[in-house]
Amino acid sequence: MIRKENIKEKKAYFDNELKDLKESLLKMANLVEEAINMSIKSLVEQDLDLAAKVIENDDKIDQIELDIEEQCLQMIALRHPIAKNLRIIGCGLKTISDLERVADHAVNIAKASQYLSTKSMVKPLIDIPRMAEIAQNMLKDSLNAYFKGDVELAKEVWLRDRTVDDLDKQIFRELLTFMMEDPRTISRAIHLIFVSNNIERIADHATNLAERVVYIVNGERINNEYFKNN
Repeated sequence: MIRKENIKEKKAYFDNELKDLKESLLKMANLVEEAINMSIKSLVEQDLDLAAKVIENDDKIDQIELDIEEQCLQMIALRHPIAKNLRIIGCGLKTISDLERVADHAVNIAKASQYLSTKSMVKPLIDIPRMAEIAQNMLKDSLNAYFKGDVELAKEVWLRDRTVDDLDKQIFRELLTFMMEDPRTISRAIHLIFVSNNIERIADHATNLAERVVYIVNGERINNEYFKNN
């Protein structure tokens, strides 16, 4: 009887630790999503103060990453999780790394917007905000899939990455044309290409997270071959 009670107590304690881990990840995810929103808004509205806030808040996100990393390592060392629980914690470690990189990309966009804030745009900002919206929704949906264990949503996010890649290439071609026609636009166009590339990388990190959701739930790895066979 005592032994069974101890097992139940350990399971309950571990379940609470997993719940705390998810709450910590959610806190970090919210800050990262806010950083993306502010960086794109600072670009569109040419808002220097908003861009500076994105850069300033990056240290807070970095610290949360370190805290969650310590949390995960302690759970592995003390609880010796196996199977799905081990996958959850291991993927949690990779997830915070992805989120931290997404925050870095938001900082990069904010720095580009600082440069562009006092200059006229090479072209109206239509495709970049559209691309950013898709990437943001991918990140939001991949995080929802992670927290809910929703494999179908994760797969749908993974498939959306191609749309962002196509927009990134389209933006590059258009801006390259502007630079060839008018060398005075080169510096501004390069900064917009830089922004587009960073948005594309945000979508890649969202895709990484989506892949991990499928792995956590059923242990499968998804790629192009996976979708050909399913």
